[in-house]
Amino acid sequence: MTGIAHVALTVRDLPGMARFYQTALGLEPMGGDGAQRDLGAGGQVLIRLSGDPAAIPRDPRDAGLFHTAFLLPDRAALGRWLRHAADTGVRLTGASDHDVSEALYLDDPEGNGIEIYRDRPASDWTRDGDRVRMVTERLDLNDLAAAADGPWQGAPAGTQIGHVHLQVGAMDAADDFMQGTLGLTRTHDAPGGGWYGWNGYHHHLAANVWNSRGAGPRPNGRTGLDHVALTGFPEKSAAVADPFGNRFEFV
Repeated sequence: MTGIAHVALTVRDLPGMARFYQTALGLEPMGGDGAQRDLGAGGQVLIRLSGDPAAIPRDPRDAGLFHTAFLLPDRAALGRWLRHAADTGVRLTGASDHDVSEALYLDDPEGNGIEIYRDRPASDWTRDGDRVRMVTERLDLNDLAAAADGPWQGAPAGTQIGHVHLQVGAMDAADDFMQGTLGLTRTHDAPGGGWYGWNGYHHHLAANVWNSRGAGPRPNGRTGLDHVALTGFPEKSAAVADPFGNRFEFV
């Protein structure tokens, strides 16, 4: 099925970043060496970290990663993670009810955005043709925490990369790439942003210019996004990049 296999990041502090994704998100070590670490859940690699101590810290105004979104299998799991975050001092940067989903936001130690979310049943989404209603409203954190059915014991089986949100320099060029090269359907619009999905999903990829309007191709040698690995493209083998240097590999 078409979707996202994993996200690869370039990081300066490989041991520290691997430790964060293990302790804060509950991902399991899944191999690696002194230069690379794989972490995931349920036997699936979700994040690949490549260490480069000489990499220049990412500029938040550049094209690149806005956030990687980890989809948990149910609301109870999201409630367990919220309690874990509160108990261990993980700092949230936001929390929203998007109608299709409930989402919690944070940053990793090198400034890469993260979303932890759960979907509501697709039968409850409001559709108008290909478009899916998404909103940003207050999330009741107390109610979500009450949905926890036990302690957090790490990312459960079934956890996956639900979507990836990118920063781009211009929406017209990003839209052409998303719908043309990657064959996505545009599912939602907001000022300065677009959301895109395959097979009726609310979105697998999104792009915005909120911090990066006018940005050119991503400079080499920076921390942050290396590539997004996609599944479900048997006809593709060579990596492709959007006009802003956000790179996609096919696995």
